[in-house]
Amino acid sequence: MRLMPSRPWQHSISRLAGWLFLCAVSGALLGSFWIGLSAGLAAALGWNYWQLHRLLSQLSGRRRLQAPQGWGVFSEVAARLFQRQREARQRKRRLHALLRTFRTAAASLPDAILVVSEGQLEIEWFNEAAVRLLGLRPRDDIGKRFTHLVRAPRVSDWLASGAAEPLLDLPSPIDANRRLSLRLIDYTTRQRLLVVRDISMLMHLEQVRRDFVANVSHELRTPLTVVHGYLDMLEPDEHPEWAGLLREMRTQSARMTQIVEDLLTLSRLEAQERAIEDPVDMRSQLASLNREAEALSNGRHRIVVTESCDMDLHGSSKELHSAFSNLVSNAVRYTPDGGRIEIRYSCDDQGRPRLAVIDSGQGIPAQHLPRITERFYRVSNSRSRETGGTGLGLSIVKHVLNLHQGHLDIHSEVGQGSEFACVFAASRGIVRDSDASEAA
Repeated sequence: MRLMPSRPWQHSISRLAGWLFLCAVSGALLGSFWIGLSAGLAAALGWNYWQLHRLLSQLSGRRRLQAPQGWGVFSEVAARLFQRQREARQRKRRLHALLRTFRTAAASLPDAILVVSEGQLEIEWFNEAAVRLLGLRPRDDIGKRFTHLVRAPRVSDWLASGAAEPLLDLPSPIDANRRLSLRLIDYTTRQRLLVVRDISMLMHLEQVRRDFVANVSHELRTPLTVVHGYLDMLEPDEHPEWAGLLREMRTQSARMTQIVEDLLTLSRLEAQERAIEDPVDMRSQLASLNREAEALSNGRHRIVVTESCDMDLHGSSKELHSAFSNLVSNAVRYTPDGGRIEIRYSCDDQGRPRLAVIDSGQGIPAQHLPRITERFYRVSNSRSRETGGTGLGLSIVKHVLNLHQGHLDIHSEVGQGSEFACVFAASRGIVRDSDASEAA
């Protein structure tokens, strides 16, 4: 039965009082009451200090405490400390068991898991898969920066950009045929998790799919060209009864040809690793886009071109024009007659070049926006077919921007119109020469 908190004090005080009484009586019998009482107090004080010394020695030695025997304050303190130590050891055993379970689970994962510091990305821990995928050494690489061990420009650029999205298709440092994906996840306020996954099989399947699409598209080009040629030879005036049928066949043949060309363009873009690094004159691009918009609109819309960014771009003029042109043709295609289309080239607050195509069309429901850049994804099948869209334009835009370290920002509201903006990294910009700008 556990003693109540007041009992040890009562026992100690009563025992001290009894001891002092005995010492005082002994001193009185020997002829000196005060000497006996003083000797008793000194002995009691010495005994208390000896108990404190004994208790501190046990605590400082980090030895396992023994279950106390007896009564009194010191026995009660020792009992409480013994109980706390026993509970702490039990918690420690449970934590060790959980830690062993965690390490066993982490070691069995096929993905490499690294715990890195928040700022410098110094490696604090990694599992066995990191040895297999990245070639890390458990005894040598703890405490080193991840970027010092995995030296790849793509990794440095990815980390510098904030690593918001996973980094895909990175060759392994120890086996170039093994392809990896990297994802950086917030872990604690001072640490982050770096998850590295082997996606070699997925990349192989993706390459098989790309090759299949490219081969099929290439094989379809020739028969479609022949069919389209024969259809052009048939004149509706010579066969009035076939006039409607011939027009529909020509329309669908042209649409199939455009789909094949877009698929080949996508295959070519996916096969590229980097874009051409040529200077792209954005004033010429804007003038060309304005002419194309006017031609496609044929006076049905109000076309406005604005420019407030005195920068050109690094990249491929042909590929960038293809992306911009797709956005312009979509705006013309899906904006009702009498609407307004604006092509706006500007720089944002961070100095990033930004080309936006803004229309006053029907707008896109919010649930469609996350998937709108997927191949053949359609907000409305009937409307897309009526306007002649292939469903591949925005996929081409996304791939072109990825090659140029850019991204597509989409803002749309039903009944209010849409804005599709190509946003490029500030490093992609080229400040125009002031003399050349004045001459232009």
